[in-house]
Amino acid sequence: MARIERTVGFIETMDCVSVSKIPEGKEWTYEIKLDGFRVEAVKLHGKVTLYSRRGNILNQKFPYVATALKDLPDGTVLDGELVALDAKGRSVFNLLQNFRSAEAQIHYYAFDILVLKGKDLTQLPLSERRVILNKVAPANDHVSLSAVSPGPLSKLLKFVKTHGLEGVVAKRADSVYQLGKLTGL
Repeated sequence: MARIERTVGFIETMDCVSVSKIPEGKEWTYEIKLDGFRVEAVKLHGKVTLYSRRGNILNQKFPYVATALKDLPDGTVLDGELVALDAKGRSVFNLLQNFRSAEAQIHYYAFDILVLKGKDLTQLPLSERRVILNKVAPANDHVSLSAVSPGPLSKLLKFVKTHGLEGVVAKRADSVYQLGKLTGL
């Protein structure tokens, strides 16, 4: 598939729907649901801009996260979650709201790459975008990749329950990124 050029900037996020039963099967991957702010990181002309889900710029609140993403290639857009971690490594929304006193606990988990060097990747399958993300996203004190598990779902659900975590997000490995869509089964 030929990649197309894309104007680099804020992209309307693809969001998932809540379901009563998490889908299972080899076509699904799973991530721990994080309790934070959905944030797109956009690097353009040498500068990283952090955008909220509604397109608000968050650089003044989290300049250290923007700095931690400075090594992204120019013309790149990442999708992820900005969280504050407690002493046990769990995301805690209340800590995030106290961002001025919690800098050491603030972390950006990248879970998708939408654009790389001006090339639109949204029509590639999630599994391919994750391979690209693994090569591009920096890992440091404020940035990591979100952990992806191919299953089994029962083991992951037990882990989430035992550790008092937010939940699980299921994503089809072959799915494309549908801008501005609320997607589910």
